[in-house]
Amino acid sequence: MGYDNEWGGLTEFRDPLICRPAVSLTRSIRLLLESVDGIIVQGIPMIEQMRAKIQAQQFEFSKHAVDNTILRQITVQELREAIGNGEIIEDYPHDKYGPSCLVLGFTQRGRPLHIQCSYPSRPLIKIITLYEPDPNEWIDFKVRRT
Repeated sequence: MGYDNEWGGLTEFRDPLICRPAVSLTRSIRLLLESVDGIIVQGIPMIEQMRAKIQAQQFEFSKHAVDNTILRQITVQELREAIGNGEIIEDYPHDKYGPSCLVLGFTQRGRPLHIQCSYPSRPLIKIITLYEPDPNEWIDFKVRRT
């Protein structure tokens, strides 16, 4: 059982937190909160899987992300650095184009970056957008101001 998404592929309905047939939302939230490393997929923290794919150059940019890298002068090296020390701060398991998440990471120069990307279950991680978060809109770049 699954659905087609715009990124071209059949995606099974899975619990985004632990990658097994869906369990109750309450249990999923509890599992997320209990995990100090964030979201776990097949026993490995999702951020670790993302780091491995980025390091292995198994990623691609959406047109929007390419435009943002040019406009905001964000280099591929800065993307690698930010994912390398990043953490998942928001999860979008039901995003209209497929499951994705928002990563906060910092470059070696201390520049904060937000990177929205697909789950690492895809052969290539799709970098959907990336930007330097506005401190007026974020608390410690992690929590949206209301």
